[in-house]
Amino acid sequence: MRVGAVVVAACMALSLALLPTAARAADAGFARFIASLWPEAQQAGVSRATFDAVTAGLEPDYKLPDLILPGRPKTGAPSQAEFVQVPADYVKEARIEALAGHGRKLLTQYGPTLRAIEQRFGVPATVVLAIWGRETDYGRYRLPYDAVRVMATQAYVGRRKDQYRTEFIMAMKIIEDGAVTREGMRSSWAGATGLTQFLPSEYYKHGIDLDGDGKVDIWHSVPDALASAAQQLVNKGWKPGVRWAYEVRAPANADCTQGRPEVTKPLGQWVREGFAPVRGERLSAEELAEPASLLQPEGIYGPSFLTTKNYFVIKEYNFSDLYVLFVGHLADRMTDPRPFATPWAASKQLRTADVEAMQRGLTRLGFYNDKVDGKAGMLTRAALGAYQKSARLKLDCWPSESVLRAIEAAR
Repeated sequence: MRVGAVVVAACMALSLALLPTAARAADAGFARFIASLWPEAQQAGVSRATFDAVTAGLEPDYKLPDLILPGRPKTGAPSQAEFVQVPADYVKEARIEALAGHGRKLLTQYGPTLRAIEQRFGVPATVVLAIWGRETDYGRYRLPYDAVRVMATQAYVGRRKDQYRTEFIMAMKIIEDGAVTREGMRSSWAGATGLTQFLPSEYYKHGIDLDGDGKVDIWHSVPDALASAAQQLVNKGWKPGVRWAYEVRAPANADCTQGRPEVTKPLGQWVREGFAPVRGERLSAEELAEPASLLQPEGIYGPSFLTTKNYFVIKEYNFSDLYVLFVGHLADRMTDPRPFATPWAASKQLRTADVEAMQRGLTRLGFYNDKVDGKAGMLTRAALGAYQKSARLKLDCWPSESVLRAIEAAR
């Protein structure tokens, strides 16, 4: 055994001796689990030297969210802003304008790179810049977690063990390939890493070496990070030349329960039904033929949008309507200074636990058959509207305390 390995082993033994019995047992189990991954890592192309270097002294982080620990309640995912804030707080005007202003400078600074991305992938420069701005504040935000530790912990005791087992091995593969150092692989609590926030498996699916230096570096190379974001959108179905959404004014008789992804009509049909573009712009024949879905993030109260296929492609980058609104609107604001034409109206969002109770009630009553996750997304709002219709309540498709009480009392 090498001297360094002896020292590492001695330090680990001392650390374990100082822990309570339950913690020592759990960490001993973690060490055995990590050691058991060597055959899979080897099959993925990770050398023994890299495996040992990455895992030496590795300890679980039991403070992470989304864990299932024996003898403790499930920690659950944290209350991500895009799922618990009202739209006005998430798509905050001051924040959008600040990011848009910096984005305009970056359009010039990275002009040749962004033009190359547009020509190669068909994704607008403003969209990839907006993703970069939303994910890491154009690289000015330092990601707070050790990505390897996050993925190892999630693979051991996380709610999505199988997924993170793969991600942990792919993280070691990235280090093996020399794309980033062990210390340089910082991440979010969920393991997303790099300027444009990829999981390791996404790095291998979508990574692009645009700067031509022989490696895909989404941590330090802006061209690689932005091209990789564009490639991910293309791989998920991006349609060149199509806007992400159109803000519209809904007619007074609009049925908010139509706000579901599966309810699609040509944009021209929505316009004929009274959904008028807020700026009064004349749409081309190609635009009017494009399939679109209705999105009303605050039910009948706030702005309304007709969303295209590209809206849902961005949503695959982060499964949140507010995330897509943020990215899409930020992209628009880089070339058009105007905010949304209709102001946000809601000032309060139900707690996650209350939205879960609403979803369970709507499931019990036969109006909802999707996940009970505490997130008032398109399907939850549409199901709520269907219940309001059935109960002859005011149809607004917005989760409120009064509607929750009515659902809980319904039989």
